[in-house]
Amino acid sequence: MSTLVIVESPTKARTIRNYLPSDYRVEASMGHVRDLPPSADEIPEKYKGEKWAHLGVNVDSNFEPLYVVPKDKKKTVKELKDALKEADELVLATDEDREGESISWHLLQLLKPKVPTKRMVFHEITPEAIRRAIENCRNIDEQLVRAQETRRILDRLYGYTLSPVLWKKIAWGLSAGRVQSVAVRLLVSRERQRRAFKQGGYWDLKASLEQAKKPFESKLVTLGGTKVATGSDFDENTGKIAEGRNVVLLDEVQAEALKERLQDKPWTVNSVEERAVKRKPSPPFTTSTLQQESNRKLRMGARQTMRTAQNLYEQGFITYMRTDSVHLSDEAIAAARSCVEKMYGPEYLSPQPRQYTTKSKGAQEAHEAIRPAGQTFRTPQETGLSGQELALYDLIWKRTVACQMADSRQTHITVNLQVEDAGFRSNGKRIDFPGFLRAYVEGSDDPEAALEDQEVLLPPLKQGDHPNCKEIEVVGHETQPPARFTEASLVKTLESEGIGRPSTYATVIGTIVDRGYAKLQNNALVPTFTAFGVTSLLEKHFPEFVDVKFTARMERTLDDISTGEAQWLPYLREFYSGETGLDTQIKEQEEHIDPKLARTIELDNLDAEPDMTYRICIGKFGAYIEAENGEGVVKASIPEDLTPSDLDPEQIEKILKQKTEGPEELGLHPDEKKPIYVMTGRYGPY
Repeated sequence: MSTLVIVESPTKARTIRNYLPSDYRVEASMGHVRDLPPSADEIPEKYKGEKWAHLGVNVDSNFEPLYVVPKDKKKTVKELKDALKEADELVLATDEDREGESISWHLLQLLKPKVPTKRMVFHEITPEAIRRAIENCRNIDEQLVRAQETRRILDRLYGYTLSPVLWKKIAWGLSAGRVQSVAVRLLVSRERQRRAFKQGGYWDLKASLEQAKKPFESKLVTLGGTKVATGSDFDENTGKIAEGRNVVLLDEVQAEALKERLQDKPWTVNSVEERAVKRKPSPPFTTSTLQQESNRKLRMGARQTMRTAQNLYEQGFITYMRTDSVHLSDEAIAAARSCVEKMYGPEYLSPQPRQYTTKSKGAQEAHEAIRPAGQTFRTPQETGLSGQELALYDLIWKRTVACQMADSRQTHITVNLQVEDAGFRSNGKRIDFPGFLRAYVEGSDDPEAALEDQEVLLPPLKQGDHPNCKEIEVVGHETQPPARFTEASLVKTLESEGIGRPSTYATVIGTIVDRGYAKLQNNALVPTFTAFGVTSLLEKHFPEFVDVKFTARMERTLDDISTGEAQWLPYLREFYSGETGLDTQIKEQEEHIDPKLARTIELDNLDAEPDMTYRICIGKFGAYIEAENGEGVVKASIPEDLTPSDLDPEQIEKILKQKTEGPEELGLHPDEKKPIYVMTGRYGPY
């Protein structure tokens, strides 16, 4: 008897083949074998005349999807059919999540097997896991398939209905997406806040003190019993102290005068407070937290993280990397605790095994958290891995082992000092027992070095002590605008708001960058002029479809469909054809959208000269400035490397000056004696 096993990828097939008997044949489907038509030329001839054909979904007949085998998959499907002819049994062993269940269902529909068929699932590729999976096969979960199909149809209707509006009104080739458009709106909203931000300045003092020949620092916190202003006391809309704040705001002159007044005056310790603090380790990784931490620690983007994690999974190094669960199996906990005892000693073990509970309602709880594969964990050095694969495995190994370690015990120390009418404060931190921090410190590559950085040791101080003041320094500060999103912080926000699924975030962020909605600058996602234009149009004419709460409710409904708590067909009808449905709104709104206005971007703080009006527009070849005064209109292209964040009145003047007065002359060519100009074009200076 021979058995055909189908998985998604050749790497996974090679690994599994080693753990199965010789009469098992393992083949790869190369991902999805069937999908909605990716382009017009893939729509079957008999459907091309239908008005719904471009959607790939028959919206007039219960939203029936039109599935096709893409041209590049026809050879794979034929090979799988040929392999099935020689088999006595078919085992569908695609991934255990919604997407994997969907691939298995499509394979079943396409191959139409006449032999017994089973569904095999596993979350790690080890000999034990594959053996258990073979013994515990099940049927395809039709409810899970239907939920995934609804999600796919919903995404298709959203993208293929809204995107053409953007093509007509702004520029060809733009795209809208259920999660993508909300994510872009988050980036644009943050950039608007940054542009509207008014900076404030404040000054304070920093003292270098010494007690028993041990140096420490102290910062000014009060003056005459009133709190000294810090950045949190400012109103970001005015750049001034927020209304109702009773604080002392020092300028440079006042700070210098205070410094002079306090020179050579006696210092006294008013109070010393010590507070015991316990820190618990973070749960093991989910898809979302792995992407966040990999971005923070390893500077890997979400796509690169998922690609690397997929390789590690398929080679049998880690468990399945698409999971919302923080659960660990008993054998995984035992393996982690064994590592702790062996590498750090029994005193570093948590008193009881730690088990974490998943809070996300939509979590696919059958999964475990992402952890090293197997009943015993290979240390990073034992894997033979290198490069990014080694770095990511090391991160996963440390996080998993740390979650079974003892709490970190610390003492936080606050020392309040007085000199004349000025109150100063010193903060210290002592690590009494590092616990899990020996293995893993969030945001740091080197736990031992991070432990040293985390400690702020103060000399022994008690009330009534008189430390010596070595120096007082005047320090100026400026308030900072809200930070831009990084890939890590965007993933965190999307997950906390319940938008989309963590398994799709890497693709969404990749699309945002690839389609020109954002640029990656110093690990930050900076929205482009196109992002501003598209977001403004959607906010004005289709606000519900880029609303965070509406999108989160949509996600919850999709989860309810997967558990049978909601019906898929009534939901799709309401979403698309209802009174406030997408198709209804497009028909009502499209004719009211003025392309000229849609291509004009509103930006704050572009104060022009008197009698001059600036407009930022999106054209066929990118963004450009339109400057208008009584004499006429001047248009000038904005270089592609400039984003809305870079555009201020000075930059606009520079671009317009080159357009109206010609380029700046640098000098003469040494041989030909002709002038050399510095110019700024579409792709920057040249």
